[in-house]
Amino acid sequence: MPDEETTTLSAAPTVRTEPLEAPAPAGDARVPAWTRWLVPLALVLAAVNLRPAITSLGSLMKEVTGGLHMSGGLAGVLTSVPAFCFALFGIMAPRLARRFGPGAVVFAGMAAITVGLLLRPFAGGTVTFLAASALALMGIAVSNVLMPVIVKRYFPDRVGSMTGLYSMALAAGTSLAAVTTVPLTDALGGSWRQGLGVWALLAVLAVAVWIPLTRDRSGSTTPAVRAQQEAAPALRITRSGTAWALACFFGLQATGAYITMGWMPTIFRDAGVSAGTAGLLLSITMVMGVPLGFVIPWMVNRLRSQGPIVVALGACGLAGYAGLYLAPASGAWAWALLLGISNCAFPLALTMIGKRSRTGAGVVRLSAFAQCVGYLLSIPGPLLVGLLHDRSGGWDLPIALMAALMVPQIVVGVLAGRDRTIEDEAGVREDEAGARR
Repeated sequence: MPDEETTTLSAAPTVRTEPLEAPAPAGDARVPAWTRWLVPLALVLAAVNLRPAITSLGSLMKEVTGGLHMSGGLAGVLTSVPAFCFALFGIMAPRLARRFGPGAVVFAGMAAITVGLLLRPFAGGTVTFLAASALALMGIAVSNVLMPVIVKRYFPDRVGSMTGLYSMALAAGTSLAAVTTVPLTDALGGSWRQGLGVWALLAVLAVAVWIPLTRDRSGSTTPAVRAQQEAAPALRITRSGTAWALACFFGLQATGAYITMGWMPTIFRDAGVSAGTAGLLLSITMVMGVPLGFVIPWMVNRLRSQGPIVVALGACGLAGYAGLYLAPASGAWAWALLLGISNCAFPLALTMIGKRSRTGAGVVRLSAFAQCVGYLLSIPGPLLVGLLHDRSGGWDLPIALMAALMVPQIVVGVLAGRDRTIEDEAGVREDEAGARR
């Protein structure tokens, strides 16, 4: 599992020491005792809400695009919105956390998810639907960024286990929405609007639990501290080949994940699989992140190089796409399982970020660089799938594109998994790196 320099995020590609990067010692007086039992519950509820807005839409994509009269290209834009929002709004999260405290910002993120999911069923057109979706995704983006920060703040001696806990909760929420959205829609009268809106109820629970954590401002900074940070020496992370390899690996795995969440149920349905079974297949793909989200970080910490894990996950992805191309319906369960294993490149990428720097500050900046650049790189993928499907009238070309993207993912993943640090590549002296701890 990741050590105490596990993934956290910030917004700029240079390293400066910030309070969000430095974990408080265990038993720090600034950490209220009551948070020790509340924070794990809050983390789980927040993580469970970080993907249903996306996977519930994937399960009902045919109904939504038909009801709002969307073309395939416009539906592709809709599946690209999550990556765009994650890259755009995720940049804002560290600055907001320094000003208001991470607990308050995550609370606001949960509230934004709730409001966005409540508004989406009332959308009368594509623009309104996209705006409501963007509001929910904005909340997901800032919460996604700050949850590792909160883990590091409250559990500096248990970062690995707590990261595994919320990673598994995230995967559970993803698969829960995938498998239950269609049955819930049928039970509520068959309207996709109710099927999407019902997930706001789960977000309300998270909002309620996060209210007490808004009082804890221990993660915020004062103007004097911020001025001192600006004077700190910086690490030019763009000089590191490993940082660029990690960014590309993160972007390519995110591309595959959002294509899967947005389009896989539609691919199965067009092959003759029922809507309910297609949602269940997506849930199988997503639920693989529950056990593997814990196992993969454990394996990473026991290997000097993560290249073998990258290759194994990539091989599963290639096999899954080949099966989806040749026999999408007859082997659907096997392809869903293989693609689910392949999609566990996400916890692998997060854990590798924590291994590629010797310092807490370096992990923060590397994480910011890799994830922000990566999410930007992932935006065109779902859009291209929609356009290719629109132009060709089938899924052969889109599936071929998905398989082709797996090859560079393996290459850059092997490069990113080499046993080296960004401090070495960026030319930072050992004594400077140690001073930033």
